[in-house]
Amino acid sequence: PAVSLNAYQVAMHTTSTYSNARFKRIDTERIRHELDQRKIVVVTGFQGINKYDDYTTLGRGGSDTTAVALAAALHADSCEIFTDVDGVYTADPRIVKNARKMQEITYDEMLDLATLGAGVLHNRSVEMAKKYGVQLVVRSSLSEAEGTVVKEVVKVERMLVSGVAADKNVTRISVIGLSDKPGVAFRMFDLLAKANINVDMILQSIGRDNSKDISFTIPGDATDEAMAVLEKNKEVLTAQEIKCKTQVAKVSIVGAGMMSNPGVAAKMFECLFNANININMISTSEIRVTVLIDEREVEKAMIAIHDAFGLED
Repeated sequence: PAVSLNAYQVAMHTTSTYSNARFKRIDTERIRHELDQRKIVVVTGFQGINKYDDYTTLGRGGSDTTAVALAAALHADSCEIFTDVDGVYTADPRIVKNARKMQEITYDEMLDLATLGAGVLHNRSVEMAKKYGVQLVVRSSLSEAEGTVVKEVVKVERMLVSGVAADKNVTRISVIGLSDKPGVAFRMFDLLAKANINVDMILQSIGRDNSKDISFTIPGDATDEAMAVLEKNKEVLTAQEIKCKTQVAKVSIVGAGMMSNPGVAAKMFECLFNANININMISTSEIRVTVLIDEREVEKAMIAIHDAFGLED
């Protein structure tokens, strides 16, 4: 027999931020009671309750995050996420036809891929899995195929690059002619933070004639709000001009093997050069290199990079 429980019946406590609530704690007593009765427990995802017992919603990725949170609270051996693909691929197989399904991937690599546009898992669920040590398995709901295991340490030797991801929901904003003095960048990004606008890649020019330019990227759906905030505070920021470009995209490579192998970025830039693709901005971390390019070049860039690093099936 099966039993269906909602967020109130389980007591999945969250913050009160509607459409973007965060889990605070989950009471497992009811679930464990039902499991002890040999019942299959089906729990509603994407929702919780706040301190007033009002329903809240978790926002994007909420269902995956609910599954991971329940697995963590119940100390489950693993959490299986069933989706429309049979695992995590080295690139979007709809774009890169010879993309290869990975048997294993680390939390950090998966987190970067999820954040950078790979739509298989939402980054919130991966963050929670890493925090509580929940092993994830991504597999298809349409077949019996083995999925991809997401965990802390993988058995196979770490590849130089594990995957390529792209994100077209990007806008580049350039603030021109800022005063070249302390506090200007702080004031600008503080205004954006107070408007709940996430900033990703940041590039500051070398100051000349007591002025400097700062360019940065934001989610595309935050463009209007960001421009309104900046234009409203243009004089306070001492900006001469504010420009935005929407027809851009981020293409990224991710791989734990980068940490011990020099020349990865150079190889990526070389293959983009060979494909005649111009790079607008660059951002890096220990296991990631991201470039901002023209949106029209995304598919060509992903295929070129995927082939250059030998990620094909």
